[in-house]
Amino acid sequence: MVEEIEKKSNLLNDSMKITVFKNGPYMVTGRVPLMTWEICKDEDTERLIWREVKKYPIRNRYALCRCGHSGNKPFCDGTHSKINFDGTESGDFAPFSEGTNVITGPLLTLIDNKHLCVHAGFCTQAGKIWNLVQQPENSEARDIAIEEASNCPSGRLVIIDNATGKTIEPELEKSIVVVEGLHQGEHGPLWVRGGIPIKSADGKQYEIRNRVTLCRCGKSRNKPFCDGSHVEIEID
Repeated sequence: MVEEIEKKSNLLNDSMKITVFKNGPYMVTGRVPLMTWEICKDEDTERLIWREVKKYPIRNRYALCRCGHSGNKPFCDGTHSKINFDGTESGDFAPFSEGTNVITGPLLTLIDNKHLCVHAGFCTQAGKIWNLVQQPENSEARDIAIEEASNCPSGRLVIIDNATGKTIEPELEKSIVVVEGLHQGEHGPLWVRGGIPIKSADGKQYEIRNRVTLCRCGKSRNKPFCDGSHVEIEID
């Protein structure tokens, strides 16, 4: 089955992109760097941070598991066909701006699209980001709010600098991060970084964003995107 997927991938060009295969994996092309990071606590501050765990060799193309049951995670091994995985996409092509909540503070404006939440947990520290942006002329709160929004893998949280009107976005290498959660047995989503195009199984392109998270447990109700369902289950 994996060989068949690889053959199908020859129809794709080698530019960086991710293609969702119907009831199958994510086919990644264009030598996209792949690594595993975990969410952990900083020993000094007790705040959540990212820590790199592993880097995979660069490959022209590779297939990533989408059903959550591969014996070769994060790569696909064809198990989706044996378990009759239903990977039907929800058709969620709505732009980020749709359904957002805007919180304006004295220094920063927070754009929050709760629909994209994957429960990474960075935003709930130091008094919570929604409160931090509303604190009056507090440079420390400002810096923490920017840090928390930048660490949000799904891009649910976006910060705008009121003084310049510009969005404050982290500069991210085009890459995919396999996210491991803070708690044992909690395996998070695939964090797609740097604006890599993602195409649906029927060839339609989703909105390109700097930070996107794709489901890898197979249980999301917002496929192919993560909706935080991995927090409630344990991937084998």
